[in-house]
Amino acid sequence: MLQCSNGSASGPANRDAQFKEVIVLTENADAVTGSTATGAAMAASDDKPGNHLLQLVLQSLESNKAEEVIPIALKGKSEMADYMVIASGRSSRQVIAIAENLSDQVKADLGRPCRMEGKQTGDWVLIDCGDIVVHIFRPEVREFYQLEKMWLPATPDPANI
Repeated sequence: MLQCSNGSASGPANRDAQFKEVIVLTENADAVTGSTATGAAMAASDDKPGNHLLQLVLQSLESNKAEEVIPIALKGKSEMADYMVIASGRSSRQVIAIAENLSDQVKADLGRPCRMEGKQTGDWVLIDCGDIVVHIFRPEVREFYQLEKMWLPATPDPANI
């Protein structure tokens, strides 16, 4: 049984469903960013609420050269947002620029202001866009906090199988 950071437990069946959802989101991110993954999943999910904002966030991160972008579905796991997106910038200056550009683009395209925390130092900027929370890190800070391990489902260790 996997114990999540929010205190809820999830068994193997629930973990598999969560993992499939993350895979679909990752394929969606690849489709948005022009990767070789198929765009079928993206086309099929266009009608879901919040996907326009997710697409906008992923496109903004890609155009601003964010690295290691990982979208994570939070529906059913947390009340704070529907999605979390984690990304990295190569320096504090790039992290701040990515965050400002993302906030400006969401405001321009959707008329929705985003709240930002951590912009002063540029080590870790949190952008709250309502339905989506975006974390942009410098690589060292991202490695230290490892948010992906907290929110992504655990994968079995091949040595223990």
